[in-house]
Amino acid sequence: MKHLIAPSLLAADFANLQRDIEMVNSSEADWFHVDVMDGVFVPNISFGFPVMEAVKKHATKPLDVHLMIVNPDQYIERFAAAGATVITVHYEACTHLHRTVQAIHAAGCKAGVALNPHTPVALLKDILADLDLVLVMSVNPGFGGQQFIPNTLNKLRELKAMAAALNPDLIIEVDGGVGIHNLGDLIQAGASAFVAGNAIFAAASPKEMISELKNLNAGILKV
Repeated sequence: MKHLIAPSLLAADFANLQRDIEMVNSSEADWFHVDVMDGVFVPNISFGFPVMEAVKKHATKPLDVHLMIVNPDQYIERFAAAGATVITVHYEACTHLHRTVQAIHAAGCKAGVALNPHTPVALLKDILADLDLVLVMSVNPGFGGQQFIPNTLNKLRELKAMAAALNPDLIIEVDGGVGIHNLGDLIQAGASAFVAGNAIFAAASPKEMISELKNLNAGILKV
């Protein structure tokens, strides 16, 4: 199947959010990526339930919700009720990760786990079979516009090999510094879903950029 493109609303124009949502609706994008930051787990604050509910009101594509927060367990049901299709929590923020993943599934959502750049993918071995998605952070989480960390490619290769043995249907997502310049390398390393913020919303034509990202190396994946 083709890889998935998830424009990050963190890079959208919040003064014209409905316009940008409708642009994504009419584009070749697959998901909306919704970054929730609490100013504790990461050094930034983004938005919470009111904005997400407003996004859901207009979005016609699934909401891929990335929780960069401490104690995500206490909010899982609320994010599900607010319209999340995928809920991704950070390995580093969850003391009882298996319980958290079970709670996400119980809320009717797909469960993802995100890894910071310093966190080895091997730590997911015992839970990989229970996951729908793993999000590999290719920058340090908290701010958009950062430079891609090259070691991400090695992590993707390792994760892809693990998934082939334990969870062949796993979606491997990358977030941070993703653009037309490195998408081909990321696909070849094993990624199948891509979060792009500035690469899309700072482009002269965001809709055309989404199309370029979606159709680059189309058919390379064998999922």
